[in-house]
Amino acid sequence: MNVLMLPRYSPMGASSRYRFYQYLPHLRHMGFSVTAVPLLDEVYLTSLYAGRRLPLARVLRSYLHRLRCLVTARRYDVVWLEKEMLPWMPAIAEFVVAPQGVPYVADYDDATFHRYDQHPSPWVRLLLGGKIDRIMARATVVVAGNKYLQQRAEKAGARKVALMPTVIDLERYTPSRPSSNDVFTIGWIGTPKTVHYLHLVQPALAEICRRYAARLVNVGGGHVPLDDIPQQAKPWCESGEVAEIQQFDVGIMPVPDEPWERGKCGLKLLQYMACGRPVIGSPVGVNQEIIAHEENGFLAATVEDWTRALSRLIEDQALRERLGSNARRTVEKGYSLAQTAPRLGEILRDAAAGYPA
Repeated sequence: MNVLMLPRYSPMGASSRYRFYQYLPHLRHMGFSVTAVPLLDEVYLTSLYAGRRLPLARVLRSYLHRLRCLVTARRYDVVWLEKEMLPWMPAIAEFVVAPQGVPYVADYDDATFHRYDQHPSPWVRLLLGGKIDRIMARATVVVAGNKYLQQRAEKAGARKVALMPTVIDLERYTPSRPSSNDVFTIGWIGTPKTVHYLHLVQPALAEICRRYAARLVNVGGGHVPLDDIPQQAKPWCESGEVAEIQQFDVGIMPVPDEPWERGKCGLKLLQYMACGRPVIGSPVGVNQEIIAHEENGFLAATVEDWTRALSRLIEDQALRERLGSNARRTVEKGYSLAQTAPRLGEILRDAAAGYPA
């Protein structure tokens, strides 16, 4: 079976890497021939994370490359699409260039629709506010990373919705012995576009660092000004991300309770947990499903909650080890690539055969 895979980014983009590229060896083993054509390359992501704008001509070339790809798409059995074919273009443009007669599976791991329907510009809301709903409605299958996204797809009139969480390759992410840090290490991994979430817990982190020998290690976000918090910012690379997480004593995921964040799939939490580390996360969206409070980590809504959870973990190594072990088992049971890869193969095969039944 020939699959045209249309991720938004190169493997450098976490959403594309975990929802698409990590499945390729498994799909090929199952007999799929997959052609991957990302829309935006690593140069784009590097510029985005550095706060620089790419020349418009380069972005246009990316769009033209995708259009050329779509011209040949009829030779494929199914198109596997990340979110949308042409971001910031109206739905009608998508449907005009979409290969006729070729089923497509649309995958969502965040609330892309809110990028449009909650945009500050009334013109964007008017022209694009319903775009993702229309794509969902026309897709043969919508793959949703969490229930918030699933509900949106169902409301949009999607013919078939498959709930499939973001998952971890447990052959790459292995648990390690508790860290031997002299200073308790509070870890966070992400990008410069999301590092501002750390400001949500700045008061709690500052209080913890005042009371104890503790520090924040931020992987991938670059330096962020956080008063009274010893901080180390480390660069991200795919080959080194597991080793960095294994040096954490706890992994954190603070987010506000806002529509965009309710659509997140909790990747950070799963990365920490797969390495056998306890976690603390805001009780928002899928975090409430991943974290079993006081069993594999803590849900923390207030500054007091964050301070209390961190204090308990610092003072009780046995608690850290118990929660970390339970965290690993959580990923093994429900968020493993080995479990979801066969299911994705079935979704693609069924879509090509005329799904949904």
